[in-house]
Amino acid sequence: MIDSTIPMGTGGQKPSLPDRVFITGASGFIGRKLYERYQALGCDVCGMDIHPDESRNVIAGDLTKPSVWKEHAAGCDLFINTASLVSLAGEWSAYKAVSLAGVRHALDVAIAAGAKRFVHYSSIAAMGWDYEPGADERSPVAIGEDYRYGVAKGASEHTVLAAHAAGEIDCTIIRPGDVYGPGSRPWLLEPLKLARSGKLILPNRGQGIFTPVYIDDLVDGTILAAGLESGSGRIFILWGNEEISCRDFFSNHWRWAANKGRPPSLPLAAALKLTRGIWWMNRAMKRADETTPDIMLMFARKGGYSIENARKHLGWEPKVKLEDGLKNSEEWLREIGEIQ
Repeated sequence: MIDSTIPMGTGGQKPSLPDRVFITGASGFIGRKLYERYQALGCDVCGMDIHPDESRNVIAGDLTKPSVWKEHAAGCDLFINTASLVSLAGEWSAYKAVSLAGVRHALDVAIAAGAKRFVHYSSIAAMGWDYEPGADERSPVAIGEDYRYGVAKGASEHTVLAAHAAGEIDCTIIRPGDVYGPGSRPWLLEPLKLARSGKLILPNRGQGIFTPVYIDDLVDGTILAAGLESGSGRIFILWGNEEISCRDFFSNHWRWAANKGRPPSLPLAAALKLTRGIWWMNRAMKRADETTPDIMLMFARKGGYSIENARKHLGWEPKVKLEDGLKNSEEWLREIGEIQ
């Protein structure tokens, strides 16, 4: 059942609701959940995605070709950009086309459409993997040759903040944690597939920290950030504020796959060497695969993040405890026949 109540901040903050919302990536995990929630709140919602859905007024399109879908956004009050190159194995040219030029295209479409607020989905990956535990929105973003997805996300934020600073359009940036829950491909279905094949390998005995956020909490935080004046011009880290080791989180997938014990592990240096070889082989063979050194780095993070900025300016608090979110996720996997 889709929640049809307006999220409220802990200090009584009540976000305004747009008449019309346009969402890029509207058929994806996060985009679909945002679509359903705004629609349940009585908003007119439409969008674009590489996977169109006429029944939901979602047309075909991607960020690199705005002329195909820009007219569909006309008249929107709120423009939410969730579309992205969601990959840790992309080439720099692809990240540049989508995360930089593509985000600028989305801004231009939103401005031409008359949108009052542009909400951009970035990622905690923008801060890299070797940040200090408790990092917040003032912490450095990732730079360099490694962790390409995070570097591209940090660069995309610059594009959005520059538009805001220039007075082109009011902008808000969301940095979600590791988003999970019913419908999640990256953190439910894909790890389960790897567990079944025995390819789910963790670095450093799985001691790295996973930083989950339940999808419903993320949607609540987004609606608050998009609908409150205090959300304008700010970046918000939204995660569940419950640290869990990668070993403990992915042991659920290992168990769901009917395996015994825990996922296997390698020292980080060995895991990086192994995945680097696999990555280069896959590139040479033009084979799509997310087995990369960057995924090992992601699984070697040292701690969680601060959510004080979201607490202060939005009154946002995660409501779904990790234990309950995992139970809901397991029930969904059973419902769709992925596990017995």
